[in-house]
Amino acid sequence: MREKATTLYLGPQHPGITGNMMIRLKVEGDTIVGATTEVGYLHRAFEKLQEKRNWLQSFTLMCRFCVPETDPMEESYARAVEAIEGREVPERAKYIRVMVLELARLASFMLWYGGQNGSLGLYTMGQWSVGDRNYILDLFEELTGGRVYHMYIWPGGVRRDLPKGFEKRVLKTMDYFEKRLNDYDDLMFENAIFKKRTQGVGIVDKEKAIEHGVVGPVLRGCGIRSDIRIDDPYEVYDKLDFIVPTAEGGDIWARALVRRQEARQSIRIIRQVIDMMPSGSVYNKIPNPQKWTLPKGDAYVRTEAVRGEIGLYMASDGGTNPRRVHLRGAAYVHAITLLEDILIGANIADVSAIMNSLGTCPPEIER
Repeated sequence: MREKATTLYLGPQHPGITGNMMIRLKVEGDTIVGATTEVGYLHRAFEKLQEKRNWLQSFTLMCRFCVPETDPMEESYARAVEAIEGREVPERAKYIRVMVLELARLASFMLWYGGQNGSLGLYTMGQWSVGDRNYILDLFEELTGGRVYHMYIWPGGVRRDLPKGFEKRVLKTMDYFEKRLNDYDDLMFENAIFKKRTQGVGIVDKEKAIEHGVVGPVLRGCGIRSDIRIDDPYEVYDKLDFIVPTAEGGDIWARALVRRQEARQSIRIIRQVIDMMPSGSVYNKIPNPQKWTLPKGDAYVRTEAVRGEIGLYMASDGGTNPRRVHLRGAAYVHAITLLEDILIGANIADVSAIMNSLGTCPPEIER
């Protein structure tokens, strides 16, 4: 005899939720038999707002699409505008952009470490990783004046050159993280409870990943090597030596292994960029923002964010504002179609862990 189904609501303020969203769960006992993602508790409609602002004002809205990943959003916007206008970017600025993007990637991994482990009750990791993340935010504050929203990578290059001695401070921070990640391994990946709670849980097989259009660490955790930095390189990624980690199994554990190695690869990239960085200009100055017009045309650019591929389409009608801006990120697929699918048959206790492993970012859904 089947138990009577009960409806439970997880979120929007639950600490295991990656943002203010809610999941409506239909459960029988402690087993999930239905799941529906509910968004609408966040800022929204940025794509439409950008059509009412000039090209530089529109740029400042990009960060709001996903707060933990502001820099890949800036990168996408800058390259889309540059593609439409044909604006060149100085070589030094390209290297600085990659350094910023990889620092941002490492900072986002620190949030993931905390969220993934916090969803399983291992709160020590969150205290460690979020605290360590502040060392990277200190660098961003010195470079851009902001710790979270940077508005640093913008059309034509970057907003300003590196402060004196900045490279040395970045390398010192990377030395710290290289050693610190070993402590993370001991606490997390050698932890019997973490293994038991993640191995065989939240499985996404290769066929399902391809069917849903999964990207990033979730896709690579299925054993599929895919990374825009390698497949369709931008800036100076084609000049750098790094690997794209993969893992087999498609479960939370596999996705964690991928992110573990990607954090180390980011450090490797940052060291190379600093070693290879040329001198010269960092900014091909734009016109007066109030009078700046782009020619008619459109562009589509792809960027590898922490959660996977970001695709940004932008169109210009020759005026001072974008005619259309449209973002394709990982959140809609990962947080709705995929999450609702793989939660069926899962235990209530695993919902937050599964969601954190997918790298969801609700504001991107309500864009």
